[in-house]
Amino acid sequence: MFQRIEWRIFIRIVLLFITLTVSAFLLVKGLFIYMVIFVPVVAYQLVDLYKLQRKAHDELNQFVESVHYRDFSRYFDVKHAPQELQALRQGFNEINSTFKVISKEKETQYQYLQKILELIDTGILSYHEESGEVVWMNDALKNMLQLPYLKTIHSMARRDHELYKEVTGLKPGENKIGTAHHDKTGFKVLMSATAFQTGDMKYKLVAFQNVNEALDETESKAWQKLLSVMTHEIMNSVAPISSLAETLKNRLHESINNLDKDPATVEDLELGIDTIKRRSEGLLKFAETYRNLNKITTLNLKKVYIRDLFESLHHLMLPTLEQKGIEVEIILKDPDLSMAADTNLVEQVLINLLVNAMEAVKDRQEPRIVLSAYLASNRKTIIKVADNGSGMPEELLDKIFIPFFSTKKSGSGIGLSLCKQIMLLHRGTIQVQSVEGEGTAFMLVF
Repeated sequence: MFQRIEWRIFIRIVLLFITLTVSAFLLVKGLFIYMVIFVPVVAYQLVDLYKLQRKAHDELNQFVESVHYRDFSRYFDVKHAPQELQALRQGFNEINSTFKVISKEKETQYQYLQKILELIDTGILSYHEESGEVVWMNDALKNMLQLPYLKTIHSMARRDHELYKEVTGLKPGENKIGTAHHDKTGFKVLMSATAFQTGDMKYKLVAFQNVNEALDETESKAWQKLLSVMTHEIMNSVAPISSLAETLKNRLHESINNLDKDPATVEDLELGIDTIKRRSEGLLKFAETYRNLNKITTLNLKKVYIRDLFESLHHLMLPTLEQKGIEVEIILKDPDLSMAADTNLVEQVLINLLVNAMEAVKDRQEPRIVLSAYLASNRKTIIKVADNGSGMPEELLDKIFIPFFSTKKSGSGIGLSLCKQIMLLHRGTIQVQSVEGEGTAFMLVF
């Protein structure tokens, strides 16, 4: 079709050129009699070419008018149009059809987005920045602020002046917690703002979220977790103290008549009582330390001999270990190995690791725990607690130090995270190696 129209126009121009050339030749030769024939032919050709261009121009004007008024339902008759204009009209119809599809899609998207914004709990407010005219607000915002209608953002000042100032002062991209007031009561709202521009019009969109319930729930959970942490740590320390006290009581009953004749028994009793006293004081110190853990900037660092640390820990945990039939091996090649540490906090870490190790080996036929310490080549002191328990899958090793993550059904998930915090306070690290079915080893690197 395009090629046929192109040839038709080309032939018309060639014929017009030939006619004008012949007319000019006759005019130069003075053969005016023949001009009577050719002048009407030239006039006809010029009028026909003009009409063709005029029709095309009119068709284009009609199409532009329909686009201007968004009248995409307009249809250009192709069948009864001159052959030269059929392709043009067909193109206009195709463009109109495309515009109709786009317009329908945009309308569908707008309705879809509007329904979504009506369903969500977040309040949405959009207004013109210069005039303050409210463009749109969803039902969630109306219910939240008890505002059935807002003509302009400035109308909010009469109902809640403080909130109005916070909304208008909110900059695009900024998040801020403000207070909304209703019936002499207030509640916290999280406001987030953004801006957009359409043509020369600038708009501001603000999202409102009621965070009162979330804050209350978070605060309640924080208290529950704090109580869980304190209970876990206190029980870990009280259980071996209670077991040691029971053992000392039995020893005392057995040897009450021979105390004067058996100095070794008296020494054992004194050592046990001293261990209970010192660990009880350490527990009190731990409770105080944990309460102010986020405020600690310096530790009560002292020179600590590893042998003293292991001996104290062994005396404290021995009754529990014997009761459960768990063998403990202590390996310390250098008796003079020492480090600067806060004894009470480090003991708490070791108690946690031993309790975990005892839990891990409880189902083994020959349960065994190895407690060792050595000086690494990089001059760092390493204390190692290893067991031959069930081990852990590799995918869990990166998660066990996350607060409140636990692999045990009754675990609180705070023991190891607290150990990590204490090691970080010592500018040290806690590392783990585990092979499923073979055992686990924790290393404290000072």
